[in-house]
Formats: sequence, structure tokens, C-alpha cells
Amino acid sequence: MRPGIHPDYHPVVFRDRAADFAFLTRSTRDSERTIEWEDGNTYPVIDIEISSASHPFWTGRSRLVDTAGRVEKFYARYGRSGGRADEGDSAAARDEEATR
Repeated sequence: MRPGIHPDYHPVVFRDRAADFAFLTRSTRDSERTIEWEDGNTYPVIDIEISSASHPFWTGRSRLVDTAGRVEKFYARYGRSGGRADEGDSAAARDEEATR
């Protein structure tokens, strides 16, 4: 390998807070937060949303995802049916009017 062109590759702890699971590996990612690992050394820690300890494929369990909150937020922002249909005439009526 040519010296000076590769990123720093160092030990990092990835932590899945949902499953209370962490693992030590090597990565080029860095973090300002640190954690003291089981071996007594301090490593940068990166929090992740999902890992093999919490993914339904690996665990065999379904995980409840709050999609209703996101859908309701969308409806509040853009309206129930969206677009110009909220103005009183339906999309079918507009299409029929355009073909005349």
C-alpha cells in the first residue's frame, strides 16, 4: 500500500441502544464520544439504530415501528388527499373537464 493516501483505520465501538448491544471492531469512522470497553481501554463509540441484535431478520421478532405518527404528520402538512383535490373538485372531474 502507498503510504499517506489511506484513511486512519482504528478500533471503534458500535452500540445499538435499542438492544443494549455493543461490539468492538475496526473502522475509519470517528466520534467525539468515547466509552470504556471490557478490556479497560477507551474507544470512540458510534450509536447505531439497528444491528444484528435488534434486526427482525436475525432475531425472528417483529419490531413496532411508529409509522402512524409519520403518516399523521404528512397529512397535517400536505392535507388528507393532497394536491388540488382539496379545492372541492375531484381529480376525475378535472380530467373530464380537460378533455372537453
